[in-house]
Amino acid sequence: MHVRRFATRFRGCDPTESNPKEVTISSAHLTADGFEDSPDNVHQGHQPQDRHDEPTLIEQPVGGIPPIVDTQAQLEHVAEKLRAGTGPVAVDTERASGYRYGQRAFLIQLKRQGDTIWLLDPEALESLAPIQRALNGVEWILHAAIQDLPSLRQAGLWPDRLFDTELAGRLLGYHKVSLSALLEHKLNITLAKEHSAADWSVRPLPEDMRNYAALDVELLHELRDVIILELQAAHKLEIAYEEFNSLLTRPHKPPRKDPWRRTSGIHEITDRRTLAIVKSLWTTREKIARSRDLPPGKLLNDRSLVAVAKSKPSTVPQLMKIPRMRRKAASRDARRWLQAVQDGIKVAQDPDKVPPMRASSQSPPVVKAWREKEPLAARRLQTCRNRLARVAAQQNMPLENLLLPETLREI
Repeated sequence: MHVRRFATRFRGCDPTESNPKEVTISSAHLTADGFEDSPDNVHQGHQPQDRHDEPTLIEQPVGGIPPIVDTQAQLEHVAEKLRAGTGPVAVDTERASGYRYGQRAFLIQLKRQGDTIWLLDPEALESLAPIQRALNGVEWILHAAIQDLPSLRQAGLWPDRLFDTELAGRLLGYHKVSLSALLEHKLNITLAKEHSAADWSVRPLPEDMRNYAALDVELLHELRDVIILELQAAHKLEIAYEEFNSLLTRPHKPPRKDPWRRTSGIHEITDRRTLAIVKSLWTTREKIARSRDLPPGKLLNDRSLVAVAKSKPSTVPQLMKIPRMRRKAASRDARRWLQAVQDGIKVAQDPDKVPPMRASSQSPPVVKAWREKEPLAARRLQTCRNRLARVAAQQNMPLENLLLPETLREI
């Protein structure tokens, strides 16, 4: 249905602009009645600058650097403030990729127009249900929502309505759609940014990291307002909201089948017995990583895992002779890696349990193989790509926002 709506529009039907009453444009100077915060803690807005000027550097939020909300009592207070606020809520998350297991949020930033910025510590809080209740029916502003929605869902938060500034930028045809690029282009503002790959699980969280996190939501309201006007002028506002809604309503992806097959270097394995050892090592690594809340690669990286599987050591000295095993983190669990090797060898002795060299898949083959294996499908694919490219050029938006590449291949 989503693709058909686009197809209808692109045959010549202009999208009907949304009723202006349905879209709230926030004021840069709006404050919510009943707030008891001091004026210094209330955002007064950043006005767009003259585009001939050098970009204005914003080093910290107008209301100052907020503290961390890490008790349930504090959270209840935040929920009341958010409930009393007006307009959309700006939302962002910070994860600890490369430092912790999984992609859960270690910090959630929230800001309603006229209110201060709130920094929530979901790891320390019993439940974020009060926040979810306070924001029921409220539009959430996110930048690149597809990155934040999974961790928000894991934390027990989910928007009823969404505005994605990054996706909106793509629909408007911008080639650079990072938050910093859009803020500079639309508001002539740059942010002090220094901690994009930091460990957000550290506590106490340093002031400079709290400042960085707060700046991510400081200007999302102003950016949304400017982009909405541009979407209206381009007759794309309704299309944009359809796209935003599709992010909220698309089916939840099931876990990937046989994720161990994505191990880097697995293409070097040429027999099923060694493949069974790779699977056993991968499974053991996942169990250890989950129990210690560490990224699997910190314990044993993929290349080391494949090297162990190929060598098939049976003793600790044999294991430690493998060049890639000399790291302290890998050697710490030497006996568990040896056990995983033995488990894999045992599985390989049972023809019914040993994994096949190639995974079964319902997906079409890689595009590079189409000309040889599916020449007719290859011609259809190229024809569709060419036609979609023309439509994308007419609509001034990336082709992938008309139809996802994987969807086009399946069709």
